[in-house]
Order: sequence, then C-alpha cells, then structure tokens
Amino acid sequence: MRRRFRTAAPSLVFLLALAGSSHAQDDGVSEDRVLFGQSAVFSGPNGQLGMDFRIGVLAAFGEANAGGGVHGRRLELLSIDDFYDPAVAVANTRRLVEQDRVFALIGSVGAPSARAAVPIAAESSVPYISPYTGSDLLRERKWSHVINLRASYSQETAEIVERIISDLNIRRIAVVHQDDSYGLAGLAGVQRALNERDLSIATLANYARNTTAVKTAVLELRGVQPGAVVLVGAHNAVAETVMWARHIGLNPVFVTLSFSGGNALASALNDRGLGDVYATQVVPFPASQTAIARSYRRAMARHARNAATGYISFEGYLAGRLTIEGLERAGADLDRVRFLSGLLRGATVNLDGLVLRFGEGDNQGSNRVYLTRIDDDGRYTPISRLGDDL
Repeated sequence: MRRRFRTAAPSLVFLLALAGSSHAQDDGVSEDRVLFGQSAVFSGPNGQLGMDFRIGVLAAFGEANAGGGVHGRRLELLSIDDFYDPAVAVANTRRLVEQDRVFALIGSVGAPSARAAVPIAAESSVPYISPYTGSDLLRERKWSHVINLRASYSQETAEIVERIISDLNIRRIAVVHQDDSYGLAGLAGVQRALNERDLSIATLANYARNTTAVKTAVLELRGVQPGAVVLVGAHNAVAETVMWARHIGLNPVFVTLSFSGGNALASALNDRGLGDVYATQVVPFPASQTAIARSYRRAMARHARNAATGYISFEGYLAGRLTIEGLERAGADLDRVRFLSGLLRGATVNLDGLVLRFGEGDNQGSNRVYLTRIDDDGRYTPISRLGDDL
C-alpha cells in the first residue's frame, strides 16, 4: 500500500482517503485553499531525500499559512510515496492529477521518476514545480509547465571537472554511476566536460539503482588507479563506494553531486570514519548569514521544529517560497495559466536576496553551483577550491 499523507501544517498525518474539494477556478483551488501534490520517495534507503525536501516545502507553506495564506487561501500538500520507482511515480501522478485534482505538483525526487511523470502532468497542463533533479530533459523548451529552481547536472559536472583539473591538476578522472537516467546524465556531463579538454574518462563503472552493490565497480577503479572519481548516485551507494575503496587502499579524490549531498550522506560517511568527500550543491550554505538562509532557519524552527536543517530541506523551502511568489503574482483569481506566466515570462524572482531568473524558453531559475567538503566529522564546509583547508 502506498503511503499517503496530507498536511496544511508541518506535522505528519497519514490518511486513507482524501475528501473531494470544490474549486472555483482550476482543480485544487477553492475559496479558502490551494492543494498541491507530491509523488516522491519517502521510504527505503533513499527515503530521507523526499522527507527532507517535503519538510522544507511545508516550512515555507507554514509561514504563508500563519499569515493568513496567499490571497486568503491556505496552502496544503498531499504527498504519496513512490519508493524511488518510476512506474509507481506514474501511477501516483495520475492519481494526484485525475482523482485528487491537485492544482500543481511539487518536489518529485530523481530523474527517472520525473522523466516518467512529467508527460502525465503535461497532458493536463498541471505545473510541475522544482523537481529534485538536474536532468537536462526537464529543461527542454517543450516542457512549458515545468519550473526548475536548481542548476542542471550538466552545470554541476562541468564545475566538478573544472575544479578537479584546475585546482588539483588531476586528469585521470573516473566515474561510478547508478545505472539509470540520473546516472547516465551525470556520466554524459563528465564526458562532455572532458571532451572539451581533449581528455577521456579513465574508466567508468555502474551499479543497479536502489542498491549498494558497488564492490565490482570499486574493483574496476583499482585496476586504473584514478586520481579522482566522480560519484553519480544516491547517498547510500556513494558512501558504500568510498568505504570499499578505502578498505582496499584506494584513495582518490571523491566528488559527488548535489542529489546525494545531503545530511544522510554526511551521516553515513561520518559513521564509518571515511574522511573528506567533496560535493557540489545548488543552493547556498544553509548555515550562512545570508537573508534567505536566516529566513529558512526561522521557518524550520517555527514549522518543522524537530527536523535538522540541511541542503535538501533548504531546497524544499526555496521551492515553497517560489511557489508562494507565483501564487501572489497570479492574484486572487488564481489559475494555472496565470501562475505559470507570472513566474516564467521573463520575470526576476527575488527570495530575500537570492535572485532567480526565468525567461522565454528558459524554465530554470538558478545557474549557481556551490562547492562543499564533507569533513571527517560529518559536517559540510563551503569552499571555493578543491583542496582548500578553510
């Protein structure tokens, strides 16, 4: 049975059924509320990804609801577990759109699930807001209903390759990736960045998604002895790869992408004493003194009191704030066309100093990629160069 939970406040409440809603404009809109849907992973080895993102969205929604909502409407979120399985994501998305009749979808997790679900949302012109993936597919012009907040995997991998070569003078770069569209997207990004420098991947290895079966991949690395390894996978497999590599005396520089670079990865690395690992991020440092980071921490303290702060919930909070901005711009006579137009038609969105820019044919708000180091005590440190000690 799929897990379903619906909240107007950040507490987790599980329901077996959802009452139908009357709506004055598009589905999901009534005089006193707007209903959003989320199909994401909330259980199993990758469940923390969806839970953290959801908590951030709810913290933003909680802020708005505490002030009376947006144009007098409270914001509600109905979330369903897709177990990180694209087939389940398809079924969930159909149910959210056709039965629960949500106004928009927000916070899907992973490229495979998004690739499967986006066409279903498109059939009904349902906005698809801030998926937790950097897949280039979702940035194609044909997806006029998709709103991407974050930089793409291509941009992350380009930054990774640039930093490995420029900062560390390493040119023997290997890739270990999970065998799905996310892993292949990361692999393609690394290949593209190396090709631009007349270099090639030292070796590449993969493993099945939703597993930690990485031993064979690690043994392939040992035969090549790369100077750096780009890890494109979920946090548990990334940690397992680092553990087995160091167990057999293989100690290249490890760099992973934002998708795996959350609290769960830091905890897994720290628990095993695995030392430093680098990760790119697509949102600012959550503990910084920037205005948006302070807003995020205040919202988490008020509306998600028992939740740890971190990069993934921060991205969820930004997704929630972006959604609220779209609702405000659409006005009291809310519909999907006004919502999408208000955000995507050349508008600049300023979230407490964090500026997102959209435009004609450009549905991605931020191009920023940030570099971090996960220290051996399990803490993230923002850095500007690989090898920085600060």
